[in-house]
Amino acid sequence: MTSPATKPLILILCTGNSCRSHLAEGLLRAASHGLFDVASAGSKPAGYVHPLGIAAMQEIGLDISAHTSKHMNDFLDRDVETVITVCGNADQACPMYPGQLNRHHWGFDDPAHATGSDEEKMAVFRRVRDEIKRVFEAYAQGRRDQAKRKS
Repeated sequence: MTSPATKPLILILCTGNSCRSHLAEGLLRAASHGLFDVASAGSKPAGYVHPLGIAAMQEIGLDISAHTSKHMNDFLDRDVETVITVCGNADQACPMYPGQLNRHHWGFDDPAHATGSDEEKMAVFRRVRDEIKRVFEAYAQGRRDQAKRKS
């Protein structure tokens, strides 16, 4: 059980845990200002973080190069307050976690499937990054406002 002194854990799930979930993890961690812990995982982890995802985040000053691809079952022994799925397959495969209070599904295109030149692929990564940024920054702002009302 999570103690009051422990930050709530928000787990972001995607199928491969190579792209969208890592973008969301990095963006939510930055936007949360330390209010909660953020992690990401996948139902079928790819085993790597997509290099274009790392590059897209570096463009906005966020370094996710140390992130690793993890399996969602790695978190079954941890209290997870909120689960957010960012792809439909992960939403369907998502288990219930100990202490889970909330579950959200916000689907985004998978930029790892982008085709074309390197610049065309990077444009897709930027678009998806910016879409994820808008949603997760708004979510973090709501959570910060909620925390202020409670204190």
